[in-house]
Amino acid sequence: MLRCSGVSKRFANGTLALKDVDLQVGQHEFLSLLGPSGCGKSTLLRLISGLGQPSAGEIDWPTSNYDARGLARPDLSFVFQEPTLLPWKNALANVALPLKLSGVDKDERMSRAAKALASVGLAGFERSYPRELSGGMKMRVSIARALVTKPRILLMDEPFAALDEITRGRLNQDLLALWARERFTVIFVTHSVYESVFLSQRIVVMAARPGRVSADITVDSPYPREAGYRTSPAYAAHCNAVSAALEQAMNDARRAA
Repeated sequence: MLRCSGVSKRFANGTLALKDVDLQVGQHEFLSLLGPSGCGKSTLLRLISGLGQPSAGEIDWPTSNYDARGLARPDLSFVFQEPTLLPWKNALANVALPLKLSGVDKDERMSRAAKALASVGLAGFERSYPRELSGGMKMRVSIARALVTKPRILLMDEPFAALDEITRGRLNQDLLALWARERFTVIFVTHSVYESVFLSQRIVVMAARPGRVSADITVDSPYPREAGYRTSPAYAAHCNAVSAALEQAMNDARRAA
């Protein structure tokens, strides 16, 4: 689905945010980018999305369609840390916005938006405005808006970081159910070991100064992963292994500083 080869990013102020990142992501894979603040996770996600360009290296989409200019069209959607909803539009209109911008007929876009809201558990809240929704519900609207275009790849930049633990756990489970049903690829940025192990097939641990891949860990526990998985020996073992890899990455960053 996606290949990063030697990707580096240096900002205008001279900061080298990423250096020589090599990464491959397969179709229908759930991959997490894990690391401390400042290790380039979000920067890499933005480069993948096309919101920025690498200073060196290539990001290749081997299975993409191409537009009239010969540029890759990877069919992706982005869920940011904040829901970024338009406060003057209700949930249905917020979800339908990408379709409106694409010129989709009103009846079709409203029908698809309603189905997307239902898919994230918000049937009946179509006419609610963001101010009337809880933090978890607003994030569900944001996810529905990302899914309404039926992307092949979903980029998620710490979407649940600001939520309470109970809501976060519930949304983790709901996200896995959507991923299993819709069969899109996910690249998920987090700094939580526990969240990354619960969600992912693979966890790429990143070190900072500059941002680079420190470890690539497979989580071989089968799906579906219900709440009880969090108390299983397999979950504990994976969390311990990922925690050790993260500690090593942080030690490497300290030595490089």
